[in-house]
Amino acid sequence: MPPTERALSVADAMSLAKGALEQVRIRVVGEVSGATVKPGYKAVYFSLKDESALMPCLMWRDVYDGCGVALTDGQLVEITGFFTAYAPKGRMQFQARSVVAAGEGALRIQVAEIARRLEVEGLMDPARKRPLPRFPGRIGLVTSPRGKAVHDVIRTLGRRYPSAELVIAGVAVEGDSAVGEIVRGLAAVGSCPGVEVVILARGGGSYEDLMPFNAEAVARAVVACPVPVVTGIGHEPDTSIADMVADMRASTPTAAAEAVAPDRDEVARRLDATGRMLGSALSCRVTAAAHRLNLLSHRPVLADPIVVLETQKQMLDVLAGTLERALPARLERQRESIRRAAESLVRVGPRLGERERVALARGRERAAGAGRVLLAQTGGVLGAAAARLEDLSPLGILGRGFAVCYEEDGAVVRDRTQVVPGDRVRVRLARGRLGCVVEDTGSEE
Repeated sequence: MPPTERALSVADAMSLAKGALEQVRIRVVGEVSGATVKPGYKAVYFSLKDESALMPCLMWRDVYDGCGVALTDGQLVEITGFFTAYAPKGRMQFQARSVVAAGEGALRIQVAEIARRLEVEGLMDPARKRPLPRFPGRIGLVTSPRGKAVHDVIRTLGRRYPSAELVIAGVAVEGDSAVGEIVRGLAAVGSCPGVEVVILARGGGSYEDLMPFNAEAVARAVVACPVPVVTGIGHEPDTSIADMVADMRASTPTAAAEAVAPDRDEVARRLDATGRMLGSALSCRVTAAAHRLNLLSHRPVLADPIVVLETQKQMLDVLAGTLERALPARLERQRESIRRAAESLVRVGPRLGERERVALARGRERAAGAGRVLLAQTGGVLGAAAARLEDLSPLGILGRGFAVCYEEDGAVVRDRTQVVPGDRVRVRLARGRLGCVVEDTGSEE
C-alpha cells in the first residue's frame, strides 16, 4: 500500500473484503457436516468438507425451503453461491443460493421419483402380485451369461429341483444397452411356451451398477410379463424398483432360485408323511366300516325279516278285535233306540192328527235312510281294514303262489348254502305242508 494512503478501520477492512468476496460466484461439491436446521431460524447453517478442507456455509431459510433438498450429515451435495464475510465475528463463510444432491444422491432422487410415480399407478400393490407355481416344469432366467448369478441359479436348481427345465436369456445387466436388453429378455422368456415363472437376477455391485434395474422401462416389463417374476438383484441390502414391482423379491440370485424351486428332499419327506397319514386314515375307515357291517349283520331285523312285520301284524289283530267288538255293540244300540222310538210312536199314534202322522212317517223314512247310510259306511271301513289285513297277512302272500322252506330244526331256509343234497326240509304252502328231500342246490342265480 502506498504510504500516502491512510490506514483503514477494522470495519472498513472487513467491508472491503466482503465486497471483494461476493464478486466470486462458484459451484462447490462436498459432504454435508454439522447441518443445523431449526424451526424459527432465519438461516440454515452447515459445513461442506472433503478429505483436506472444511468450508462453513449458510443458506437463508426461504431459499432452503424452495430447493426441495433436506440436508443431512454425510450427504453429498452440489451448492452454488458466493463467499461472504461476517464482520462482527470476523468470519468468512459461503452463502449458498441453490443446493442439489450430487453423485449417488442425485441418482437416488431420480429413483425415488420413478418409484413414487409407479406406486401411484398401483404397480407395487401387493394385491396385484401373483402367486408362484408350486412345481414349475419350465423356469425362465434373465441375467448376464458371464456373471456369477447364472452359475448360482443353475447350481441351486440342480441341487434342489433337477426335474425343471431352465430357459436362459443372456443379457447385459449394466451399461447403456442394459435396459433395452433386459426388457427384451423378459418379453422373450415370458412368452416362451411352457415357462411358468421367470427369475430376473444380477450379482452385487455399486448403486450405479444396479441403475438399469431402477429404470421405468424395466419395471413396466416386469409388470407386463405374462408369468410371475422373482427378482434376485445384488445383495441383501440392495432394493431396486424392479424388486418393488416384482411378484416376489429375493435377497440374492441364489435365494431367488430357492424361492421358485421346491426342495426335492423336503417334497419327498412330505409325500412320505402324507402317504402314511392316508394309509392310517384308510385303515381306520375300513375298520370302522367292517365293525358297522358286523353290527348290522347281527340285528334281528336282518337275521329274520318276519321281525319287521311283527308289530304291524299285532296292531292289525288289535284293530280287528276292536272292530269286531265295536260294530255289533253300536248296531245293537241303534236297534234299541229304534225299538224304543217305535214303542213311543205306537203309544202316541192314536192321539196324533193327520199332520203329526205325516211328519212321523217322514221321520221314519229319514231314520231308515240314515241307518242304511251308516251301515254302508261302517261296512266300507270294515271291508278296507279286512283287505289291508289280508294284504299284510303271510297267508295272503302264500296264497299268491309263494312258499316258505324250513330246515328240520325249524329255521327258515334263505340261502342255498344252508342245505346240501339229501337234507330233509319242510315246505309251507297256502294250504297244507310238504315234506321234501333236497336233490340239487343249483347255481348262484
